[in-house]
Amino acid sequence: MNGNEKGLSLIEVLVSLVILVIGLIGVFNLHIISKQGSFEAYQQTQAAFLAHDIINRMKTNSGNIISYSGNYPQDAPGGGNTCESLNSICSAQESVEADLFLWSQKLAGNEEVDGEQFIGGLDQAMGCITVNGNSVSVAISWKSIRESRTSIENAGQHYSGAWSCSNEGVDGNRKRLYVVNTIINGV
Repeated sequence: MNGNEKGLSLIEVLVSLVILVIGLIGVFNLHIISKQGSFEAYQQTQAAFLAHDIINRMKTNSGNIISYSGNYPQDAPGGGNTCESLNSICSAQESVEADLFLWSQKLAGNEEVDGEQFIGGLDQAMGCITVNGNSVSVAISWKSIRESRTSIENAGQHYSGAWSCSNEGVDGNRKRLYVVNTIINGV
């Protein structure tokens, strides 16, 4: 080989391609992790919205908050309540039933539909409302797409009993929990 030849050898080209591929794989993995994190944040925001939604509904019917206790969506009353429309006059109990039915529909994701598939809400969501006097605890648990380091069951002492809001079949390391404790006056 002449000393005045210039250019790259095949080995140098292959080494640079390997380094480029490793860098691209890293960027691709970073993109996947950021999409998962974004989806986790969306789910947390949905849970916060749903928890505060039912609390606000309870505040408008504060004389009847004990009727809101239960685990939803399975304890939700059936639909067909005329209180679901804005211009109807309803009793306090009819308002409770309408609120719980609509909230359960939101938990299940029934408000957003693509064809015949429900695409809104949280995956395997369960909402639990506990009322003790005027103290209200709303817990929402759902299945996450990623595992966490600690299962909710192992960290249960931090959630004042609301952690038991159970959605069957969800692994404890994939279960997420959002809890709001509040006081509703006017009871």
